[in-house]
Amino acid sequence: MGWGYIIVGINEDAGQPVLPPEGLPQDELDKIQKKVIELGNRIIPSYFPIMQPYYLEGKHILVLWCPAGDNRPYSAPDSLGKEGGRLNSYVRVGAASVIAKGETLRRLQELTARIPFDDRMNNQATIEDFNLGLIREYLQGVKSDLFNESDRMPLMDLCRAMYIVKGPIEHVRPVNVGLLFFSLAPERFFPRSWIELVVHKDDSGREFEEFYFKGPLHKQIGETLTFLRTNVLAERVVKHPDRAEADRFYNFPYRALEEVLSNAVYHKSYELGSPIEVQVFPDKITFLSYPGPLPPVDGKVLKNEQHIFAREYRNRRIGDFLKELHLTEGRGTGFPIIYKAMANNGSPAPVFETDDKTYTLVTLKVHPFYGASVNGKSIKATDPDHADDQGDVLKIKSLDDILSFLNSSDDQAGDQANDQAQKVLSNSVHDKVGVILSQLDKPKSRTEIFETIGLKNHTDAKKRYLDPLLQFGWIKMTIPEMPSSPNQKYIITETGSKLLKII
Repeated sequence: MGWGYIIVGINEDAGQPVLPPEGLPQDELDKIQKKVIELGNRIIPSYFPIMQPYYLEGKHILVLWCPAGDNRPYSAPDSLGKEGGRLNSYVRVGAASVIAKGETLRRLQELTARIPFDDRMNNQATIEDFNLGLIREYLQGVKSDLFNESDRMPLMDLCRAMYIVKGPIEHVRPVNVGLLFFSLAPERFFPRSWIELVVHKDDSGREFEEFYFKGPLHKQIGETLTFLRTNVLAERVVKHPDRAEADRFYNFPYRALEEVLSNAVYHKSYELGSPIEVQVFPDKITFLSYPGPLPPVDGKVLKNEQHIFAREYRNRRIGDFLKELHLTEGRGTGFPIIYKAMANNGSPAPVFETDDKTYTLVTLKVHPFYGASVNGKSIKATDPDHADDQGDVLKIKSLDDILSFLNSSDDQAGDQANDQAQKVLSNSVHDKVGVILSQLDKPKSRTEIFETIGLKNHTDAKKRYLDPLLQFGWIKMTIPEMPSSPNQKYIITETGSKLLKII
């Protein structure tokens, strides 16, 4: 790890401390600390250890604690004269510090190059900045074996098992990827690390609405996609007089939106302090992220519909987490997925633009027949839930439709019904219905339930998230005769299980 301590004021014999300490004059402590700062400025780039005076066995000593920096390799002059001497990088070999040369220097430089930003320690945060509920929700979502152990493991051990902390016991610190996924407000540590979405009412640029999606990266993606699916995406059904089959298409295919947005989150630099910008226009949606792609990927490569075989990854750890959540494909397969999703919907090919340095802009154009006309008649939004050729697919327009279905003997629902039910539940009940129901195959307490969804066990949270599910009969208490019992737990009902199947 490259950590070390320097103890000033204690003699040594063959590398072992000699006690009692020799000690330092008290009036020298401040001078020595100023001298250390002066020496730290002679190092390139500047480096300053953490200094702390201590009183040990009746003597004053000074401890210099030197954690590894992210800007290594550091260079220092080989003499302290006015001329400064020659700059060298040093490495520790046994008990000695020696100049790094040849292969040793090359390996030192390579080691530094292998530490991407998302895997670096963040000294501005502590392990307390992690939210256990978010961690457990993630582990449950990816079906990790750690989930069942996480309610018994100390938070420190859990974080080490997930490789989201680094450092020795006395100075454990989160790594950046852990804060981006498992802290409630990553923007505290990474300025403007959110998604800004603008919906333009027309092409004038004067009428628009702005929305901000903040929080853990995977939550940002999910909430942005939910907003787009609910407020922007629409299906058109075009009937033809000369044939029975109708044409169906969306203004924008959801699969393409999902892949473009996830890739923007994956490949953006979180050092720059620039948000991802999503602009929704009547005729297109644009996704802007900073900076440009890493070589060898450039503007020409992005226009290739095939796999990208050779590439560098800016945020490997972020990519690992997103792939576990099935939010991105990885291995360069995302680009052909975007092209294929647009083609399958009958939409124009996506447009990728970059100056190869500062930005990446992706444009998805609206389906050419969306809002167009056929046989001289304007195509209007035919309600797909009530179209004549809809067949036996479940029709869900309201909460009453869901309740009627759950009370019937029918147990079939298509993918379209799933989407409809999700929208209705989010608007009429709340957006945590599926998350809560999915964890109640075994009885759980309120505290356990709310930890999973990242909330504290308050009365207001119970009223908002649990009481509606109890009223609809989707969950039940294990001790119904004693609602306020400290041993009270909740479990899913048969009706709740039926609902869970369609969402």
